[in-house]
Amino acid sequence: MHIGIIGLGDMGKLYALAFAKNGYKVCGTDVFHQLEELKNELSCQYIEVLPDGHEVSRKSDFIIYCVEAEKIDAVVSQFAKSTKYGAIVAGQTSVKHPEIAAFEKYLPADANIVTSHSLHGPGFSTEGQTLVVIRHRATDEIYQKALEVYKALGSNIIEMDSYQQHDQIVADTQAVTHMGFESMGSAWKNAGFYPWDNPVYAGGIDNVKVLTTLRIFSYKSHIYAGLAILNPYAQKQVREYAKTESELFALMIAENEKAFRAKIDGAKDFVFSNDDKPLLLNSEVMDAFSMADKAHNRKPNSHLSILSMVCAWHAMGVNPYDNLICQTPPFRLRLGIAEYLFKNEELLEETIQAALFDKSIRKDDLEFHTAVHEWASIIGYGDMKGYKAHFEAAKSFFDGRLEKARTLSTEMISKLID
Repeated sequence: MHIGIIGLGDMGKLYALAFAKNGYKVCGTDVFHQLEELKNELSCQYIEVLPDGHEVSRKSDFIIYCVEAEKIDAVVSQFAKSTKYGAIVAGQTSVKHPEIAAFEKYLPADANIVTSHSLHGPGFSTEGQTLVVIRHRATDEIYQKALEVYKALGSNIIEMDSYQQHDQIVADTQAVTHMGFESMGSAWKNAGFYPWDNPVYAGGIDNVKVLTTLRIFSYKSHIYAGLAILNPYAQKQVREYAKTESELFALMIAENEKAFRAKIDGAKDFVFSNDDKPLLLNSEVMDAFSMADKAHNRKPNSHLSILSMVCAWHAMGVNPYDNLICQTPPFRLRLGIAEYLFKNEELLEETIQAALFDKSIRKDDLEFHTAVHEWASIIGYGDMKGYKAHFEAAKSFFDGRLEKARTLSTEMISKLID
């Protein structure tokens, strides 16, 4: 079987190299000005770089579109007519609604569609990671052929019944998860301080918050923009997260302890009722990874971002443990710190007291509250350009620390998963 990759960016190259390593004949293409560099880089790996997607489509039995979700319609419309008769076609976008719409609109009727989504970035090998495979249009025989190809990646394959199911789970595990961490980054940028210099953000949970936030900002904005804006389920979940955060923040300002505790207790009972589950995160590992240049004595923190997420899960009737089948490192970390906070009665009580009565951190809470609603508005308006600009503004604030954070977070993720 000949495999073709349309889009030899970071993920496309990762796929091409993995398939070539496993003995498949692989070809691919990208935008014209990248072709010469790609030929020099990939020819020694026995990957053929072709002039355009027409050449790739005509030659390949298995075609994977590795392009941005916002560009999938334009790219498929350009090259679909050259699809080899009976070929299997897939996409690697993180949101499947626009991808499947493009495939159904432009691909010939004889093309089979067995699409996929690797739930990790290009900084990780495909081996041992989670790969979602969705059978959309294929016979049993063709589907088994597709699965055999995907198995060459060495990933843990999760088979899903529909692209709608995929996008609904991804809205929680990626879109809202990223928006929560992005809100922290924007809040720190707007407040004008680096969290690793502030004792409010010292210690295990906050080490995870800081490293995960910077890890997200170390990647490209279009990855997150497409996830949030093009996924129809993300819109609803982002609105609920922002609404829940507003309700909690209003109760904090009013020091309405009774109502505040009722929301927290209700969410805790709904999400963390099974006390038999082992904790996802290890406190010693969380404490070991820090961006700080010197040790700080930890101060209490309201953890408004975490309280808001757990209360939003409760409000939406979402069990985040069910969504671990599509987990990404940031989602696992986010659920892990939420679980660690809510199952530690002493830490949770300290957090509630800080949220309600510690005026010294109220400005930080206000910055986070403002940032959440900035992000929610941008996503709600479907403003792709505004999303990217907002992302780049925060990213530039942390410039100089992003690579270190990505390295540290990769080490932390590996240890925590082990």
